[in-house]
Amino acid sequence: MDVKDLCAIVTGGASGLGTATAEMLASRGARVTIFDLNEEAGRALAERLGGSFHRVDVTSAESVDDGLAAAAARLGTPRILVNCAGVAPGARVIGKDGAPHSLDLFRTGVEINLIGTFNVISRFAARLAAANVEGEEAGVIVNTASVAAFEGQIGQASYAASKAGVVGMTLPIARDLAQHRIRVMTIAPGIFLTPMLQGLPEATQDSLGTQVPHPSRLGKPSEYAQLVQSIIDNPMLNGEVIRLDGAIRMGPR
Repeated sequence: MDVKDLCAIVTGGASGLGTATAEMLASRGARVTIFDLNEEAGRALAERLGGSFHRVDVTSAESVDDGLAAAAARLGTPRILVNCAGVAPGARVIGKDGAPHSLDLFRTGVEINLIGTFNVISRFAARLAAANVEGEEAGVIVNTASVAAFEGQIGQASYAASKAGVVGMTLPIARDLAQHRIRVMTIAPGIFLTPMLQGLPEATQDSLGTQVPHPSRLGKPSEYAQLVQSIIDNPMLNGEVIRLDGAIRMGPR
């Protein structure tokens, strides 16, 4: 799919993997809309890219519908969706004080990472299907999972469960949306230099990077965006999850 002049939505676009993806899409001529809760960073990025920003809570059907409607009114029917919005709650099942894992904390990870992703997918796809776009493919959806979906570490019960859910729904949604000519793919990144890791000491970042077999470093957000580009470009990529991790296999901790 040639993205030039097409409207693309990037959730969680105000930082990290989302920002790199938005920049890549804009550089190829797409009309980019950022969905995020961080208004300051989101608006600044949208202005720099010549796109638009909408404060969207991915867990709210009304908020997503409003954002999609606003994006369509300004930039045309959204035909590309990249879901990068997410959180990484961390807690052991039994805390040091002997207390059980907070159910609210567990629910938050699932609500944002899994249900939020599905919420945006379903509402984006319904709007696109109704637009009756011509051609071999109407649109492309790229989701973000994590290697934690396969090798969740201690303290990652909520995060791993939510990302495994994203992995698990990729194929059935791709099969479901095939009749509407909408492809669905998921990327499962390993250890990437996102804002969460950028806050760690440099020595800690280097230590994490050495765990990656090759290249032995943290992944760059631009490398995630590069894979998004490849997925959009190749019409036979559909219903699959691609690990982007330098061959790392995470240990228990």
